[in-house]
Amino acid sequence: MNILDKIIAHKKQEVALLKKEVMVEKLVKSPNFNRTPISLKKSLLKIGSSGIIAEFKRQSPSKGVINDTASVVEVTKGYMEANIAAQSILTDLDFFGGNVLDIMQARSVNDSIPILRKDFIVDGFQIVEAKAIGADVVLLIAACLTKEELKNYGQLAEDLGLDVLYEVHNQEELDKLNLDHKIIGINNRNLKTFEVDLEHSIQLANQIPDSCIKVSESGLCDPRIITGLKEYGFQGFLIGENFMKTENPGLACKEFINQIK
Repeated sequence: MNILDKIIAHKKQEVALLKKEVMVEKLVKSPNFNRTPISLKKSLLKIGSSGIIAEFKRQSPSKGVINDTASVVEVTKGYMEANIAAQSILTDLDFFGGNVLDIMQARSVNDSIPILRKDFIVDGFQIVEAKAIGADVVLLIAACLTKEELKNYGQLAEDLGLDVLYEVHNQEELDKLNLDHKIIGINNRNLKTFEVDLEHSIQLANQIPDSCIKVSESGLCDPRIITGLKEYGFQGFLIGENFMKTENPGLACKEFINQIK
């Protein structure tokens, strides 16, 4: 089994147990369910947007522990001061050290910038849960979902007022999607081997219509890379480890954004 297969198998068990413990009716009654989500699309397209989607991530299967001392509240405040376009928060516990409380805590100090729930979604329950904990955007990874699941989960998210970041890694995964007016994230990291290759963003960019918003994810460690990717039509840039590996992720993010030409 590769890393992705292992994560997905574990996630399906985890969600099955969670569904026995937590009723959807309870999620729908949570206070966050009535709030109007903040649009990732609008935030990325806004004039003067930095395009940076800054991530809160404690660890990863490929890097191990990245930062296990940072406070999600402090990092959120720092990211907001840095003028990010959106915030991404990992909620997977076993492989990434995150949890749903991280989003709830970030939301308590962030009422103006969209929050992406970064997780491996394998069930519609997780999308309802995302809305209940205060997320504005969900991630759907084409590598671990069928064409039908991508369509159905995407529709559920939209029905709940959430934006969707559809993540692809190659042409085969891109072909699973109806590309009309979607937010498409191209992951430069192969989720099966965890190797990073920035050429992925560039090669796939030409296959994505202009009606879509293009987001490049992973391996973006230099402001000059952002400037270069903008020439290929990218409007969003998801960065986590580069900021989180420092003592002050918010400050690292601010310095990075200030260097983007």
